[in-house]
Amino acid sequence: MSASFSVRPYLLLLPGLLPILAFMSLVIGMALSQSVGYFNFSGDSGFSLRFWHTVLSEQQFWRAFWYSARIALFSSLLSVALAYPVALWLRRPFAGSDLVSALIKAPILVHGLVAAFLYVNFISFQGFLNAALVHLGLVARPIRMQNDPYAIGVVILQVWKNMPFAFLILTGPVRAIGDDILDAARDLGAGAFARLRRVILPLTLRSLQAALILIFIGAAGDYSFQSVAGPTSLNSLAQYMVRIQQDNAGHGWNEAAVIAVMLMGLSLFGSAALAALIQFLLRRTGR
Repeated sequence: MSASFSVRPYLLLLPGLLPILAFMSLVIGMALSQSVGYFNFSGDSGFSLRFWHTVLSEQQFWRAFWYSARIALFSSLLSVALAYPVALWLRRPFAGSDLVSALIKAPILVHGLVAAFLYVNFISFQGFLNAALVHLGLVARPIRMQNDPYAIGVVILQVWKNMPFAFLILTGPVRAIGDDILDAARDLGAGAFARLRRVILPLTLRSLQAALILIFIGAAGDYSFQSVAGPTSLNSLAQYMVRIQQDNAGHGWNEAAVIAVMLMGLSLFGSAALAALIQFLLRRTGR
């Protein structure tokens, strides 16, 4: 009887879990198969590693790879770094806290592509920001800020879009920390920074890691922000994958699959390394 009760919760998960596992297996299996020569929609199919050799020997691929990794790293760290103190500030309700929380979550309702076009219009050569700077006499003529070569605009858009998401993940665990725990730490002589470092951060470590991982994965595979507001001389991995597939009529699908597998690898190992680094730093600072 006890064994049936222990298995029943897992059986209840199957209707939702099986479709997710099936679709994930299908996508990953298709990408891996195409990367080694199978399922070529525009040519002969057969096992071959030449697509891997072709893609990995391209300098443009590695530029796109490290560019996507850099954007994902900065976006995840900045989003969590901005969301965490706000979540701590709103830990205890006060007059107007619900309004502040709603305003912080507002970017979730705006589609990323719409936000990218609004941002480009705002900073364009004849946009509102340049018009205001010229009108106030701060600059003599408009400044070209659109599609900057350092991808600052892409990072701004990523943080603007992902910071509310990180805030949602962090709010629950931060509010779950009881006042009795903090009061006990205060009675033992721990100051505000010591309570943050030795009590709050360790208790919210899992949520920190979850926010970093999810934002890193989403930013690494970004296409819309990069295509609208990104630098014209650099491609993200998603953008480079689409261009390779369109430019190569014979084996574009196979080479694009190689890039897709590398993107999945970047998301997997990059997010795992980032989460391990945060845990290591918290252990060092918690001593």
